[in-house]
Amino acid sequence: ALENSRILIHQPSAQGEGQSSDIEIQAREILRVRALQETMLARHTGRTETEIRRDTERDKIFSADEAEEYGLIDEVIMSRKAARLLSARSA
Repeated sequence: ALENSRILIHQPSAQGEGQSSDIEIQAREILRVRALQETMLARHTGRTETEIRRDTERDKIFSADEAEEYGLIDEVIMSRKAARLLSARSA
């Protein structure tokens, strides 16, 4: 991510409209997606699913450095040009 980036994680959400059975279907889907999100983020960040659940209860905004420390991104870059140069060197 670029050094001035902000990265946001939060729980899934949806508009609850329609008949009660439709809302129930949407609620089950949100819970399914949330569990999947927690599993995937835990796997890729090295955090526990409990940590992910806690951190996604509300919007959590990271600076680029914080996102790198958390495990959401691989590295912080100073510019797109620098990223292209690094990419070319590693190729």
